[in-house]
Amino acid sequence: MADAVLYEVSDGLATITLNRPDAMNALNTEAKAALRDTLLQAAADPAVRAVLLTATGRAFCVGQDLKEHVASLAADHENGTRTTMDTVRDHYNPIVTAITQMPKPVVAGVNGVAAGAGAGFAFAADYRVVADTAAFNTSFAGVALTADSGVSWTLPRLVGRGRATDLLLFPRNVAAQEAYELGLADKVVPAAELAAEAAAVARRLASGPTAAYAAIKESLDYAAGHSLAQALVKEEELQARAGASEDHDIAVAAFLNKEKPRYVGR
Repeated sequence: MADAVLYEVSDGLATITLNRPDAMNALNTEAKAALRDTLLQAAADPAVRAVLLTATGRAFCVGQDLKEHVASLAADHENGTRTTMDTVRDHYNPIVTAITQMPKPVVAGVNGVAAGAGAGFAFAADYRVVADTAAFNTSFAGVALTADSGVSWTLPRLVGRGRATDLLLFPRNVAAQEAYELGLADKVVPAAELAAEAAAVARRLASGPTAAYAAIKESLDYAAGHSLAQALVKEEELQARAGASEDHDIAVAAFLNKEKPRYVGR
């Protein structure tokens, strides 16, 4: 049986690939646990300076594997338990936390439909390169569920509360071009070019000032929940850290010498 999640590191870039193409990369327990653990591995690896999250087949990820979900619900009913939704705590929350708190940029290469938790993972990424044949769908309300996988937090910040409410109350496929216009996609490319373009974006980030990127992510997350005065104090703290980095020295020296900087990621 093929691995549900593939992992490869090359030249500072970790490529994490959802690999259940026959199931449209639906998330069974194996896939969820593997994705969670692989993201944590990438976050902790000093050799990794950027992450590309993508998938095989015609879908990015259609969310929870409903076959497994139905079986789990049946077991709960039979045993008088309520364990099915523990997957939110055990899998979905750690996955989204790993993406958003990763001290390095995460690019989502969205090769096909991203629905439910699959959409949530893409929304949590720092940059989304999307195939022109792909689409997003929140899908939760369609099966009488509420948002998970961070969608209640990420979606309003991408499109505003009003549009987020609409997309959650009335789930539908949002095609790539509309996704770009709404702010769900950062770049839309022909499907045949998706793999190369997403990798190019991720490799560019992998060769950049990693510590500065981590500080940018941290500052944006902090500012989202704090006042301007508090955000200014945080910016001061993070800028002091970035200014003391080896990459900043490299950038300044390269500027003075009119050369392209060669960052080391620290």
